[in-house]
Amino acid sequence: MSECANGCPGASALPYSAAVHMFFRTLLHLFWFSRRKQGLGHYDVARTNFITLPTDLDVNWHMNNGVYFSIMDIARFDMLVRNGVWKIFRSRGWYPVVVAETLSFRKSLGLWQRFTIESRILGFDDKAVYVEQRFVRPGADGEPEVYAKGYIRGRFLKKEGGTVSVAELIDAIGEVPEEMVVPERLLEWGQGVSLPATRAAAPSVWS
Repeated sequence: MSECANGCPGASALPYSAAVHMFFRTLLHLFWFSRRKQGLGHYDVARTNFITLPTDLDVNWHMNNGVYFSIMDIARFDMLVRNGVWKIFRSRGWYPVVVAETLSFRKSLGLWQRFTIESRILGFDDKAVYVEQRFVRPGADGEPEVYAKGYIRGRFLKKEGGTVSVAELIDAIGEVPEEMVVPERLLEWGQGVSLPATRAAAPSVWS
């Protein structure tokens, strides 16, 4: 599930060729780039570099809004590999799924522009983990400038079935540093957009 707080630039659907390209892009980062970067602490900010490719563009020659979410996926994998969480969870047979995501746009990204996604685990509510991700480029002063910012609410599932509890997650990777707090507005958003459980009724009724 996704929403765009300030409007979504471009169409959201990815052509088949772009989707295939994104798949191989993911594999390249997961099995090559990520393993050759400096390791991180579990709650450190991960910075993943990208360049806007022709397959990323919409009809306005800006990055397609659907691509933003796909590239955020790659950056999260990069973060999980580098901070050691991926290895820990894989050893336990756990894998991540996105429950909800939201993205706000400030500036567009054009062809061949280089940018960085900054990703960090923010913390937890009673059921899920929150991750913040920022698309940044150098500003006029040379400092990182935010072009877009998104939040992910995710959970981890067990291969043998069932959901990984927050207590199990924290036991595996440690407590969140005291200075890191999930904003109340983000917790409210997570609850507000949540859908019924998989086995619960979820009729499509328009009021």
